[in-house]
Amino acid sequence: MSNHLNKLRLSPQQLAIANEKRLARQAKKLNQQGNTEDANRNPQHLARPWVSLFKPMDAEAYVVKVMTWNILAQCLVRSDLFPTSGKARKAGEREGLIHSELVASNADILCLQEVDRLDRLLPVLENAGYSHSYAAGPAKPHGCLVAFKRDTLRKINEKVIQYDNAEIRRDATGVSPEARIASTHRTKNIGFLVALESVGSKRMGYIVATTHLFWHPASDLKWFRQAGILLRETISWRESISLQDWPCIIAGDFNFSPEDPAYSLLVGDPLSVEQKHRLDASRVVHVSIDPTVLATTKMEPEEEGEQTDPDRVIRNSRVAKAADGLLSDPELLKLFPCSLRSAYDEGQRAARALTPLGDMATFSDRTSFPVERLGAYEPMWTSYTHFWQSTLDYIFFLDSRRSKTEVTGYLRPHYLKDVALGLPQLHVCGSDHFSLCAQLSTLSSCPGQDEQLRTEIHEKNCTSDSL
Repeated sequence: MSNHLNKLRLSPQQLAIANEKRLARQAKKLNQQGNTEDANRNPQHLARPWVSLFKPMDAEAYVVKVMTWNILAQCLVRSDLFPTSGKARKAGEREGLIHSELVASNADILCLQEVDRLDRLLPVLENAGYSHSYAAGPAKPHGCLVAFKRDTLRKINEKVIQYDNAEIRRDATGVSPEARIASTHRTKNIGFLVALESVGSKRMGYIVATTHLFWHPASDLKWFRQAGILLRETISWRESISLQDWPCIIAGDFNFSPEDPAYSLLVGDPLSVEQKHRLDASRVVHVSIDPTVLATTKMEPEEEGEQTDPDRVIRNSRVAKAADGLLSDPELLKLFPCSLRSAYDEGQRAARALTPLGDMATFSDRTSFPVERLGAYEPMWTSYTHFWQSTLDYIFFLDSRRSKTEVTGYLRPHYLKDVALGLPQLHVCGSDHFSLCAQLSTLSSCPGQDEQLRTEIHEKNCTSDSL
């Protein structure tokens, strides 16, 4: 009645303006719905086939499809970085490609990095049935987003990890604040944790972590530190919110390849001599930590007479001193108490065993990386541009003592011929990174049952005693 009386008090001009606004809202809503439907019917991106490995291990297994994707923040797009991308550099063109690929994935969980222009992305996700949580580093114009199908999952908690402020030596006494943090750079990168519970089942859920780690080709120690903090904090947060029986999914743009030291430690492989040497060479202190470092200071290439390559030097840095308190190798190892499993490494390894003559392309196919080492079956590429190409993105997972997870399918990575011009490209992909998507099937045992399952999973994933 009160609304009706308020309308009676409005002048004809005010009523006309109100009616215009109402019609505009309706048109906007219909347009957003139409965009989502068009993305499903006429995808603008290059569709890739789904590889099914086998059916879920048990009818009671919980099946979830997870996508991770660095969608390339528009604020980072420059013509000099992407000279072959043409119109795909423009926000209007890229967004159509990105939105259609996200909607077409039909993933239950989306882990996205370099997310900006939320006003354009969120309506698409909302209309596709997703809720979301978003976080960014201090003053960063882009951040990390976790989206989830609201009909099947609900958020019960979240946490942001500020790598720059995270203490490594939390229990140490008599050390400086700098040594507690033990960082080589200030980078503003974050880890973002979200606890997602299955709707209708309080017994099942996932701790989902996504991140975009700091990038520099010569910063092994920085990757190592940030990856170790992410793993440590994910496990400790799971315990602190009393969800220790839930498995973890840790997915994102890690900015290191399978042959890098940080990857080996995340999956439980021992470091090679070469990897240890790379760690030693990356022990430097950047001007962002020590303001007295001269802006012209840089670590020179190792080979005499070698032409200076900006990707092989760490500028504005100095060699670390004992007083800087950077982590030793044994201290670094303690950051990795459990071994993660990789959805694509396991999935493509299983697929090649089933079809040895298939057209799969793996990381070891383009490198001398031994096929027996973990990471050999990661995608050949996950980022491919005119100037740089690498494997940087992963979907890792970690079981609890009461869960057993298997990879039952994955989205085939792009073929080289489709991305050879350099991403992003119209009708192919709106980002410089590939999207990765995998299906995980998790069987959870009841308290007091299946003690053998719990013991096997714990022994497989946790190696703290051996470290």
